[in-house]
Amino acid sequence: MACSYQPGSLSIGLRHQFRIANFSSDSDCFRSVSFSSHIHIKSLENTKPLETHRKRVVVRAANSFEQMDVDISLSPRVNSVKPSKTVAITDQATALVQAGVPVIRLAAGEPDFDTPAIIAEAGINAIREGYTRYTPNAGTLELRTAICHKLKEENGISYTPDQILVSNGAKQSILQAVLAVCSPGDEVIIPAPFWVSYPEMARLADATPVILPTNITENFLLDPKLLESKLTEKSRLLILCSPSNPTGSVYPKKLLEEIAQIVARHPRLLVVSDEMYEHIIYAPATHTSFASLPGMWERTLTVNGFSKAFAMTGWRLGYLAGPKHFVTACGKIQSQFTSGASSISQKAGVAALGMGYAGGEAVSTMVKAFRERRDYLVKSFGELEGVKISEPQGAFYLFLDFSSYYGADAEDFGKIKDSESLCSYLLDKAQVAVVPGSAFGDDGCIRISYAASLSTIQAAVERIKKALISLRPPVPV
Repeated sequence: MACSYQPGSLSIGLRHQFRIANFSSDSDCFRSVSFSSHIHIKSLENTKPLETHRKRVVVRAANSFEQMDVDISLSPRVNSVKPSKTVAITDQATALVQAGVPVIRLAAGEPDFDTPAIIAEAGINAIREGYTRYTPNAGTLELRTAICHKLKEENGISYTPDQILVSNGAKQSILQAVLAVCSPGDEVIIPAPFWVSYPEMARLADATPVILPTNITENFLLDPKLLESKLTEKSRLLILCSPSNPTGSVYPKKLLEEIAQIVARHPRLLVVSDEMYEHIIYAPATHTSFASLPGMWERTLTVNGFSKAFAMTGWRLGYLAGPKHFVTACGKIQSQFTSGASSISQKAGVAALGMGYAGGEAVSTMVKAFRERRDYLVKSFGELEGVKISEPQGAFYLFLDFSSYYGADAEDFGKIKDSESLCSYLLDKAQVAVVPGSAFGDDGCIRISYAASLSTIQAAVERIKKALISLRPPVPV
């Protein structure tokens, strides 16, 4: 793979070669097929679903003039799905770093801490002790029992092990839940800003994502009245994420109770409660599990995992808890998809849940560091005229409104039109990778991850401020 860098663009040359073996009784005949491609990334504006019409490629055998047509069209379901912009930007920034460009990466939601030693040792011991075989599809009884204990003690919700499904990350848990309960034409209600994958998961299930906007002045929290006005007989699933990715907002218990009352009036409506960031929360904010509210246990599929709070992103371990009927359906999908999660990761998960309430001292130390970084960012960007801030109460993201800079002209770059062009400008001029708010359903904002060291964040802020100051006067607020 060849890679070259120029300001504002990224060029990657790729060449793939495939050998196809065709065996006969008298001789072995090998045919070689080569594909060459050149990818040029200027911005994410060109990241669009592939066209749905059929495409064909002519394959010519290396040792003859024989030709055959190959249908390379993709399914309408895949063509309806948009690639993840967070993944695209992270990959782009990584490629730039590998090409020697000193990019500061604040795009991915991955803690910079190592997995706590006690968890890592549990994984290492699992390997040494030969615990490396398949586990039950739903997860080991040991881990599912530990999850039940955690949910009872920390969240006030009771489950039995057969109501728990352990998966290869919480993303898989959510997708399987959507696939299990949604029929073609059903509506999935998603407050915006949202995690980038929610709408695409709905589309994979042939359901329709219905996006409900929120406002920065209301801390990006869903208005119950708006929710009720948008519910129809087709409404099947409401996805809530608290603490929120990308905003860091935490839903107060009172607001969740109002939402629960609305949900209770709609018999078909279920709730996926994404609680991945529950332990990364800043007092006085507190976390409430939606399933703990009156009448909501039967309606709620609770999703959680180990990646964020326990710094276990690479271990790929998440879980779903809910009524057995729904969990069994999700398990059916998983049994034909990936089967059970890694045996090694599950042993590590047991160790993580044994560290004490809310992860014990190891997690509280990480949360303290996240809070220090959050406070620094809020103070620093609060000094910039025209930037609107909703102070995050959890997670490790800052979702900033930079729309006052739209319309500005940047020297040797062009006009800042939207969140994508602003992020492209910051990558080009400041060499800082952040994510455009359009990826999360709010084009007025950009997302900055503070899952990086304070010194790295300080350097990034200085670069961003310098790049913004050099812009021609922004639009008056």
